[in-house]
Amino acid sequence: MKPLYWTRIQIQDNNNNTLWGSLKEPDIANTKEFEDLFSKATLQPKKKPLSDAYEKKAKTKKIIKLLDGKRSQAVGILISSLHLEMKDIQQAVLTVDNSVVDLETIEALYENRATTDEMDKIKRHYDNSKEDEVKLLDKPEQFLYELSQIPDFAGRAHCIIFQSVFLDTISSIRRKVDVISNVCKVLLECSSLRDVMGLVLAFGNYMNGGNRTRGQADGFGLEILPKLKDVKSRDNRINLVDYVVLYYLRNFDKHAGTDKSVFPLPEPQDFFQAAQVKFDDLTKDIRKLKRDLTACERDVQKVCINSSEEHLQPFKEKMEGFVSAAQKEHSAEEDRLNTAQKSFQDMVSYFGLKPKSGDKDVAPSYVFMLWYEFCNDFKNTWKRQSKNISKERLKEAQENIKKITAEKRVETKKINGNSLKERLRQKEAGVSSS
Repeated sequence: MKPLYWTRIQIQDNNNNTLWGSLKEPDIANTKEFEDLFSKATLQPKKKPLSDAYEKKAKTKKIIKLLDGKRSQAVGILISSLHLEMKDIQQAVLTVDNSVVDLETIEALYENRATTDEMDKIKRHYDNSKEDEVKLLDKPEQFLYELSQIPDFAGRAHCIIFQSVFLDTISSIRRKVDVISNVCKVLLECSSLRDVMGLVLAFGNYMNGGNRTRGQADGFGLEILPKLKDVKSRDNRINLVDYVVLYYLRNFDKHAGTDKSVFPLPEPQDFFQAAQVKFDDLTKDIRKLKRDLTACERDVQKVCINSSEEHLQPFKEKMEGFVSAAQKEHSAEEDRLNTAQKSFQDMVSYFGLKPKSGDKDVAPSYVFMLWYEFCNDFKNTWKRQSKNISKERLKEAQENIKKITAEKRVETKKINGNSLKERLRQKEAGVSSS
């Protein structure tokens, strides 16, 4: 049992009046339960590196090496780093359970498994050598041989590794598709963004006046947006972005300068992330994932066909369930990618965008970087101007309070002692006192 480190009190006087003098110790009804809860934990033997499992060779006897130097060193380093037993590895691979042997270790084992030529050499040595000679085989060779004794190790490990790769890849594709879809949706539907674009158009038309090539425009190419900050006022104190922001706050945002004021454009960082997305890369990734998933399905079928009944489950149930779910998930993500591409093309058409010089199509990197630069400029100015308006409102409120306080007068009316009202009040007071 676990010890309880208390200070013992022993009663010497039977007439002791403390609690301990009269306290009776009850019987423990369920000692087994108590022992289960508070018995000393059995120390788990610390597992030694896997390399220690192989018999150390006597220095007088020559160790037999079948692998070349670099290969032997690489495998030796691996097994020295594995604080596992071969039965742990076998259990993990057969049951598709990486709670003891993590995925990174399974990947390392898969990458370092014996090649066909190496396995042929090692097996010939085991088959043609005496027991003493087999024991003289170097640790890396013994390790690769034991690894090969796990039923269909390569096929099972490959399926387990691909399961993780699929989940990571499909999640990455989903995040990128979501970024594009969300940004396009905002650009197509955001009313406050339309207000800002309307202001830019109005100010631009006013500035261009009667110019035959630039004036009386119905719209403008988005490539001008990042350049608006370069259009300075006559005194160089502000630029056109500053003015558009200030005008928007004073005329469109009724909550300007308060906590209720909302930034009217999408967040700049959303555009920056969207600009990193390449549809060609996503299409290649989704197609490769489909090919690899098909290959994994074949590997699962092959393993199940070659497996004994003893080692068939739970690998068959788990991997067939994964393949089925992965096929549905892949199909859904492929549809979402197609929808995102259409949404992007709708947005390109909506703003009348033209491809960059030398490009066949409008690329996300081009259009979204235009938006990123403009929104970043707009937001920096918006935050600064919002603070200024907030200060102005506070100052105005303080001045109004001072004005009201100064104008307020407390008037004191002199009482007429001969008035009827005053005589009645005095009479009532006299009655009350008597």
